[in-house]
Amino acid sequence: MPEVRRHHISSAVIAAKPGCLDAVLAALAGFENVEVHGADKGKVVIVIEGPSTGVLGDTLMRISVLDGVIAANMVFEHVEMEEDEADGQRTDAA
Repeated sequence: MPEVRRHHISSAVIAAKPGCLDAVLAALAGFENVEVHGADKGKVVIVIEGPSTGVLGDTLMRISVLDGVIAANMVFEHVEMEEDEADGQRTDAA
């Protein structure tokens, strides 16, 4: 029986203190599983990816304690489920 792997994707909004947006963006660039999709007027929209909800939550917690961050809130989470190859055929489940 093939093993089912899960890939979690979440979006979040970060609020930065006035004058701290550049420093927050620089810190976010150091996270392997975080992509910045927009930043304006102290707000940052990001996507976090990982193998579990726990990894996403841990990443968001680490972001929330960065210098210059007022708040970091998860907005949406989606889980992709993918089966390993079986008998030379690949099957995906959503």
